Amino acid sequence: MNLLAIETATEACSVALIHGDELIARSEIAPRRHTELVLPMADELLAEAGIGRHALDAIAVGRGPGAFTGVRLGVSLAQGMALALDLPVITVSSLAALALEAPEEEGTAILAVIDARMGEIYAACYRREDNGGLVALDDERICTAETLVLPEAGAWQVVGSGWATYATVLSQRLTGTLHSADGHCYPQAAHVAELAMREFAAGHAQAPELALPVYLRDKVALTLVEQGKA
Repeated sequence: MNLLAIETATEACSVALIHGDELIARSEIAPRRHTELVLPMADELLAEAGIGRHALDAIAVGRGPGAFTGVRLGVSLAQGMALALDLPVITVSSLAALALEAPEEEGTAILAVIDARMGEIYAACYRREDNGGLVALDDERICTAETLVLPEAGAWQVVGSGWATYATVLSQRLTGTLHSADGHCYPQAAHVAELAMREFAAGHAQAPELALPVYLRDKVALTLVEQGKA
C-alpha cells in the first residue's frame, strides 16, 4: 500500500507517505507558504521511497476545519492529484489528526482545539481506542471558548492552537483533571495518513469529486457592521 497524505489546514504544512510498512513525513510551520512547499515535499518523499506518483494507491487529505485558504488548498491538491492518477481520496478530520498529537495515555479524553480567529475556536473531543484509533466523543463545532460545552470525563489532554490563545477560559470548561496541554501542536499529515489507512481498510475511500472540505463557519469574515460592534 502506497498512500500520500496532505495536511495544510493550519500554520503547519505537512505531507506524509506510507510506503509498505514505512511512514515518512515532512512538516514545516510556514504560514502563507503552503502553496510553494507542499508539492516539493511530496516529490521529496516519493524520491526518498524510490517510487513515482503512479505507484500510489490512494491520496489522503486533512479536510479541515482550519484556515479557509489552507483547507481549500489541501483538498484541491488531493482532488487534482487523484483525478490525474485515477485514485480514490480519503478525507480525514483535521481535528482528529490533531488529537493524535496528544501523548498516548489510557483513559483520558482529548480536546482538540484550533484557534479559528474572530474570537472563536474549532473543537472536538476524542478518546483513544485500544487498537490505536480514535472514538469521537462529540461533534466538531465552532464556538467561543466561553460557550464550549464538553462531555464528562475524569481526565483531559488538550492539544492545539486554541489552547495557546484561550488556556485560561478553556481550563475552566474542562469537566475533569487536566493531565497535559500543548498549545503549539498542529494537525500533521503523518496522523492524517494513519487515520486514512483505517478508513481505507473500512471501505471509506471515495471518488475525488466527492472529497469535500469542511469549514464549519458559514462566512469567511465579519461584515463591517459586525466589526464595528465587536
